[in-house]
Amino acid sequence: GAGASNGGLLYHEVQEGKLCAVHCVNTALQGPFFSEFDLAALAADLDQRERQVMLQGAATVAAGDFLAEGEGSHNVSLGGDFSIQVLQKALEVWDLQVLPLDSPAAGSSLFDPELEIAFICHLQDHWFCIRKVNEEWYNFNSLYPAPEHLSKFYLSAFIDTLKGAGWSIFAVRGNFPKECPMATEGSNGFGQWLTPEDARKITASCNQVPAPTQQGAVSQLGGQSAGMSEMDIIAAQQEEADLNAAIAASLMDAGGPFGSQSAPQQESRAVGEDSYVVEQGANEAEASEPGSDTIEGSAPGSYPRERSPPSERR
Repeated sequence: GAGASNGGLLYHEVQEGKLCAVHCVNTALQGPFFSEFDLAALAADLDQRERQVMLQGAATVAAGDFLAEGEGSHNVSLGGDFSIQVLQKALEVWDLQVLPLDSPAAGSSLFDPELEIAFICHLQDHWFCIRKVNEEWYNFNSLYPAPEHLSKFYLSAFIDTLKGAGWSIFAVRGNFPKECPMATEGSNGFGQWLTPEDARKITASCNQVPAPTQQGAVSQLGGQSAGMSEMDIIAAQQEEADLNAAIAASLMDAGGPFGSQSAPQQESRAVGEDSYVVEQGANEAEASEPGSDTIEGSAPGSYPRERSPPSERR
């Protein structure tokens, strides 16, 4: 490649309302290419086509039920979560293919994620993008204040850990846009251009928040996970995946027993369903740290309660 794309800058979007699908598509494309209105229009178009297909074979009562007005969309939920079909359509506009990681077509990425350019990941109501920009990998999760740099070892371990934790992962392939006109910055209010160094500093400053020991967190929380919001659980699972991948990556770096692809997955499965209880306890403790009422003061993935009530957070 001749020269760095976008002058070597990274494009990141920090979570706005429930727009993680928008953030995911834009960080995959590295620029503010789509708004929530664009994705909503694509969703409406897909809904319309699905209705037409059903109408053509609408001899059954079931089809009639599906077509009932007010039945709602199959491509965008009331909560604002978009279907994979909508993200596929958006990326197809830029001539990009979206393939499930477990499909035969994705094949090689199961063994060497490093050869890919981008992955999009989905669990419950959250989408985020992992992408290679100018030969370096970053996690562009919109719950984080800045893109988080991933080493090659960490990338494989992280993807294995996400798969083990139940995330749906898709490889994005094709000719990605090389440049996004900088003049469009601010066109959606939540995009920002950062140098890799700025991103590193922001991530480092957020990782300095001390977390309590796991034992303390468990006793503190008890079994109250049922009352957690989806967003809390997702953020906690994300931190759990980060932690497992970091452990696996450090062992791989050291030539330890996790040299094989399957080990990190087993590790994440072994942690089990109560893993987010531990993490959530840590999140709550962090949120109560002095000075943590600003985004800068909290760890990636844990957002202070004062900023927005759980019901509104993605």
